[in-house]
Amino acid sequence: MLHQGDLDLSRRDLLMASAATVAVSGVASSARAQAQAQAQAPASAKAAGMPAGETSSVSFKVNGENQTLTLDNRTTLLDALREHLHLTGTKKGCDHGQCGACTVMVDGRRINSCLSLAIMHDGDEVVTIEGLGEPGKLHPMQAAFVKHDGYQCGYCTPGQICSSVAVLEEIKAGIPSHVTGDLTAKTEFSLEEIRERMSGNICRCGAYSNIVDAIADVAGRPA
Repeated sequence: MLHQGDLDLSRRDLLMASAATVAVSGVASSARAQAQAQAQAPASAKAAGMPAGETSSVSFKVNGENQTLTLDNRTTLLDALREHLHLTGTKKGCDHGQCGACTVMVDGRRINSCLSLAIMHDGDEVVTIEGLGEPGKLHPMQAAFVKHDGYQCGYCTPGQICSSVAVLEEIKAGIPSHVTGDLTAKTEFSLEEIRERMSGNICRCGAYSNIVDAIADVAGRPA
């Protein structure tokens, strides 16, 4: 027959055993979380042999100013601009290179900054929406977007404008697109070319026709 003391001892043993189980489970969960984080490190960082947590110094020119940052090797150019240089005009949309909200220009060419590591751009010249113009001194493309109402919520607008500026430079340089008919002839401006080249920039508000009108205006061509 059990006595009250035996029951009390059993309760204490049960509580101690439960506490030990929770502690062991917590350690195991932490280990699994660390392993998962390492497994999910950016593929580009893994491919380059960049261990988690290692840092590098990167120097580049951003909007005409020399910048030197010490960054985790896995830091994207987008996060370097937003989180370290506080240039928040460049937006983080899908973070998978599918919406174009993070478009910036590097050495004159547009890229999705969410897909590019910052340390890949040592010595490069980066231009963001802040570097194109500012209130009272807008870039012609910015002014055209205002004139033609090429934005609604405005979230995608910085990427749209950076991409638009680069698109006109691509056509001027004779770089063909998927819809270019004759690869041996000079690339000509057309609305079809604009729509194709801007297809990687998504506008969730659907201001596409106004965006095309703005680009055509800057190009000096009728929409």
